[in-house]
Amino acid sequence: MIIGVPKEIKEQEQRVALLPSAANQLTRRGHSVLVEKNAGIGSGYPDEDYVKAGAEIVDHAKEVFARADMIVKVKEPLEAEFPLLRKGQILFTYLHLAASRELTEALLKSGVTGIAYETIQVNNRLPLLEPMSEIAGRMSVVMGAYFLARYNGGSGVLLGGVPGVLPGSVVVVGGGTSGVNAMRMAKGLGADVTILDIDVERLRFLDVAMDNLHTLYSNEANLNDLMPDCDLLIGAVLLPGAKAPKLITRGMLRKMKRGSVLVDISIDQGGCAETSRPTTHLDPVYVEEGVTHYCVANMPAAYARTATQALTNVTFRYVELLADFGLDGACKKQPALIGGINTRDGRLTCQAVAEAHGLKYERRSN
Repeated sequence: MIIGVPKEIKEQEQRVALLPSAANQLTRRGHSVLVEKNAGIGSGYPDEDYVKAGAEIVDHAKEVFARADMIVKVKEPLEAEFPLLRKGQILFTYLHLAASRELTEALLKSGVTGIAYETIQVNNRLPLLEPMSEIAGRMSVVMGAYFLARYNGGSGVLLGGVPGVLPGSVVVVGGGTSGVNAMRMAKGLGADVTILDIDVERLRFLDVAMDNLHTLYSNEANLNDLMPDCDLLIGAVLLPGAKAPKLITRGMLRKMKRGSVLVDISIDQGGCAETSRPTTHLDPVYVEEGVTHYCVANMPAAYARTATQALTNVTFRYVELLADFGLDGACKKQPALIGGINTRDGRLTCQAVAEAHGLKYERRSN
């Protein structure tokens, strides 16, 4: 198989979808790997590393897409890439289709087989999403603490406090991978942390596992009660493949202190706050209702080398399967791949995406 790795074109996206070591393993198995010029440079992997690994460096993305049987990316295709996709080609990347009808329709029109990292489930886990959720969760506290600084327009609260001064209050909505990592970072800084979830067993586990952690059932009334004292609010809500529910309302934000911060990790799936809209690393924040909003849609790209290594640790085994056996054969070897198929031959095969956009859904099959 010919595997293509284009350079990511999303603003400030420095990750790359395949490490040189992974390219080497593929070429040793008889596959061809095409890497667009400078695709890995932002993660610290120059073209020479890929050449040594047996890959071919290609000058333009158009050639990568034209020649490759499978395109491996990090982020969803942007408009400039839509015309490059074609029927019979596999696209393996984060898609987040529920957040974009335009992208969904483009993939359907192209006929490409779109396999989304974020909808592959193994034992009720999302193994290809978890590493990025871990990074985003940890980053959320770092970014929140940074924008709480007075010179950044924040309230001037130091999350850990100091002797004689109470610590800041952090509220985490969602007890999944990103929420738990946010909670751990906030606890490490010495903040006062409350985490909310609708899974009582999850809350019970977190209560036993973590000292001095407040757990609370997630509902509108409880969220409202927490807002007046909250310095950093972290939205970490995820429904696999579906659009994020708007759990944080504008009215809740009005109750927060001026200069408080909201970090919406769920922004890739549309955001879990009514006031959230995607931002970039170059222009990461805006203010609504006196609250600084950080809603960067590709947070882990800020730490591109760590993120690239963490991502390829979990994606490569699937890339290898698809390369060795093709789509149908790989799905037989690893049935979890079937859950990743969002589009195929012009058909939408992810129910959550279909419901988000009111489109026709066809059941997946291998």
